[in-house]
Amino acid sequence: MKNLIFPFTAIVGQEKVKKALILNAINPGIGGVLIKGDKGTGKTTAVRALADLLPSLRTVKGCPFNCDPDEPEGACDMCRGGDVDVEYRKMRVVELPLGATEDRVVGSLDISKALTEGIKALEPGILAEANRNILYVDEINLLDDHLVDVLLDAAAYGVNTVEREGISLQHPSRFILVGTMNPAEGELRPQLSDRIGIHINVETVTDIKQRVLIMKRRDEFEDDPEGFVERFAESQSSLRDRIMAARKLLPAVTIDDDLLELIARVCVDAGVDGHRSDIAIVRTSKAIAAFNGRRRVREEDVEDAIVLVLGERIPGRSYNRENTRREMQRAREEMERERESEEDQGNSDSSSGGEGSGGSEGEESGQESGASSRGEASGSGASASLAGLSAEGSL
Repeated sequence: MKNLIFPFTAIVGQEKVKKALILNAINPGIGGVLIKGDKGTGKTTAVRALADLLPSLRTVKGCPFNCDPDEPEGACDMCRGGDVDVEYRKMRVVELPLGATEDRVVGSLDISKALTEGIKALEPGILAEANRNILYVDEINLLDDHLVDVLLDAAAYGVNTVEREGISLQHPSRFILVGTMNPAEGELRPQLSDRIGIHINVETVTDIKQRVLIMKRRDEFEDDPEGFVERFAESQSSLRDRIMAARKLLPAVTIDDDLLELIARVCVDAGVDGHRSDIAIVRTSKAIAAFNGRRRVREEDVEDAIVLVLGERIPGRSYNRENTRREMQRAREEMERERESEEDQGNSDSSSGGEGSGGSEGEESGQESGASSRGEASGSGASASLAGLSAEGSL
């Protein structure tokens, strides 16, 4: 009997969770998603539903690392040379249990065989299974810090390195990372949580109509799984096509310098450490634009991205929609004041140059002023009506 999965598009509520998962499916380079909240709020259901929604993987037949035959440069040593047979594998959710050892996660190495057989001496671990799949870590805050570090290294670089007694082997390990935690059971160390792209809180649905719909859909699914899945087949297909189209469009998506400066100012004002938040916001903004079929990031995309990336990232400070708009407006006003000040200084220098040595300095200042004016024009052009991802699509 086929084990049917509850359809992604049938999930009621939890819009942030669904949006974060879709964006990571478009661009795993965002860095995964950390979902904080109580059990029983549909987190696992959404993750499994995403894996079921996405198309099967085209892989090298028999490869334990799910290597892509169309990308030999990113494949393991066994799959790089010569012709290979191809097979399709359903995308999976690979779970990492709390009690997992380091060998179980990264893989183990037969030293004697490694010297003569290379990659064939590697006993694949969870990071090998996770390549091109979804790696789901429940209660990530209770996992050993060293193992979390290993996971995040693989997520960041797309490669898992196994080292034993001076021998080192590598294999591809690119995956969508989803970590969940209940803050009441302890926090994840900031140095580790900072390396995860999107941070969101999930809460129990309190809207009565939505709760009723959740009960009805669950009953309908359990009574007639095949019929229920068939009802949502069209919406599932539409969302799948949209995600795949966004993946293809993503490399062509651009973001203006004006918006990059806005992101930098918001992050500095938020007091975040390092640059990972800035980068995650840029990547998330581009994924949102791609999902909406656009080649250029708008200010509304940046707003959505800030809510997702900074929303629950900073202890004691929440970036909801209202707070984010206020911070973006403040940053925009700072940019305008600085540009006006630079223009005034340029005009002053121009006047001084005209009285003195004849005009070369004034000419140079005029060029700076012109560049500043163009910056202001770019800023106003980047503004757009603020509309969320859910307003334009099926989320």
